[in-house]
Amino acid sequence: MISDLQLGEIAEAIANKLSIYHKEVLTLSEAAAYLNLSKSYLYKMTMKKEIPYFKPMGKVCYFNKSDLDNWLHQNRISTDEELQQQADSFCMKKGGRR
Repeated sequence: MISDLQLGEIAEAIANKLSIYHKEVLTLSEAAAYLNLSKSYLYKMTMKKEIPYFKPMGKVCYFNKSDLDNWLHQNRISTDEELQQQADSFCMKKGGRR
């Protein structure tokens, strides 16, 4: 059986996870949780400048959640159906096959 202490800890963990979705600016830990990445991997990405972030005091990294959302939507992989439609459209513009 789960104790009241354990229930309190579970409730606090859930509240912390949900609070991330209501914030505009995230810490490295929060951004890692939001993106489902490890903190070390996210930190490496910041060092390689592969992901947008802010460092206003020169030490602590902060992330704008909308920037992270935009970053997540980059490099979308098209479905086979979309690729076929693009190929058909291209062929029609070029006057059919040669």
